[in-house]
Amino acid sequence: MKSNASLLYNAFLVVGDFLALVFAFVTAFVLRVSLDSRPIASDVPALTYLRVFLVLLPFWILIFTLLGLYENRIYEKRFIEIGRLFVGSFIGLLFVIFWSFLSVKPIFPAKLVPIYGFGLAFVMLVIFRNAARYCRTLLFRYGHGITNVLIIGATDIATELADSLYNSGLSGYKVVGIVGGKSQKHSDIKSYDSFHAACEAVGTTNIHSIVQTELYGNNEKNNTILEYAQANHIAYRFIPGNTELFVGNIEVELFRASVPVIAVHQTPLLGWGRIIKRLFDLAASLVLLVITSPLILIIALLELLSGNAVFFRQTRLTRFNHEFRVFKFQTLIKQYNGLTPEEGFEKMGRPELATQFRKNGDFLPNDPRLSKLGRFLRRTSLDELPQLFNVLRGELSLVGPRALIPQELSQYEKKHAILSVKSGLTGLAQVSGRKNISFEERRQLDIYYVQNWSFWMDIVILVKTVRVILQGS
Repeated sequence: MKSNASLLYNAFLVVGDFLALVFAFVTAFVLRVSLDSRPIASDVPALTYLRVFLVLLPFWILIFTLLGLYENRIYEKRFIEIGRLFVGSFIGLLFVIFWSFLSVKPIFPAKLVPIYGFGLAFVMLVIFRNAARYCRTLLFRYGHGITNVLIIGATDIATELADSLYNSGLSGYKVVGIVGGKSQKHSDIKSYDSFHAACEAVGTTNIHSIVQTELYGNNEKNNTILEYAQANHIAYRFIPGNTELFVGNIEVELFRASVPVIAVHQTPLLGWGRIIKRLFDLAASLVLLVITSPLILIIALLELLSGNAVFFRQTRLTRFNHEFRVFKFQTLIKQYNGLTPEEGFEKMGRPELATQFRKNGDFLPNDPRLSKLGRFLRRTSLDELPQLFNVLRGELSLVGPRALIPQELSQYEKKHAILSVKSGLTGLAQVSGRKNISFEERRQLDIYYVQNWSFWMDIVILVKTVRVILQGS
């Protein structure tokens, strides 16, 4: 709290957003009035137009504030920030149009001016925000705007946190010490036996934030740390030891109308969230099936001409342990159809490839079981297209954890969390390095998705899926 870096950055964003909006609407005016030869609807002088917008733009900035675009937690979430900038720009435009409707004199010289303004405003805001983020990271590298943090706790999470924040040029934090624990990777992070010793050595003015990762059995110790932070205006955060209790959907409610309790759900994908997600799946899968139907027919015809089966069917698991038959285009050579990887490689006379296949996360760069058409379909992910029928039938969602076969999921101890939502055609693991991360890491990403679901996250994953397919990475 005693570090003013975040406050200065917020002020910089406010000024930058304001100037970006001014530039966008001035440029919109010039494009339509000065550079366009078509007649205009109203003769609005440039100075009058600019004066009106300079009065209205503070309300636009207020809209951005209400959307959380000046909160610290939004700075590193680019997709969320871009989404909110779009929504904020659109709401701000509606506000300006509404003001124009109420105004006695016209504000816009032509109808295209606000449309140009909206598009330019969004683009300029995104460019400015990315430039601001780059400048902020550059300042971190030179030691400016760094937040000094003291970590308290002899837990694994304390060490993990210290190691993740170690590179202050990227994180914006400097770990000034760990109380009760020590870093195994970075010996230069100082360790202290007590909170008092740390404060004496580091100095109150050099501590901007305290993160406590465990509660002491002696409640007086806990109160001392909290009161010290409050008395010296130091930011205080607490990381619970049992993090499983604080993921997913958290609600604070009164039990029996008098006792405050914390209700923890496996996933926030409940109630209206499930309804909205299902409606989106229905609409999107129908549209995608219509668009891709010629391609689906062509691939099916090529499969038939090759003498192979058109579809690959396999029993998979989805929400609440429900089994269903997943559809994909066949990608294996006919003689290996219906065989497990182990059985297929054994039949081929190369059983050692099965171990390599599993070790690589169920992937081989040049899998000899694949047909020529199958290689192309897998490389372009076109073999997944028939799963749109599974989405339409309600067995899959467009986005969700990967639909695993029962034998795979039985190996994972937290399968109950993955099976609390529908499996997906794509997901967080698929856009985070499907071929480069282990089975365990993919399941951790699936659980993160389940516990932190939001409709916006689904949109981001779908956009990233398109990018991954186009890049082939």
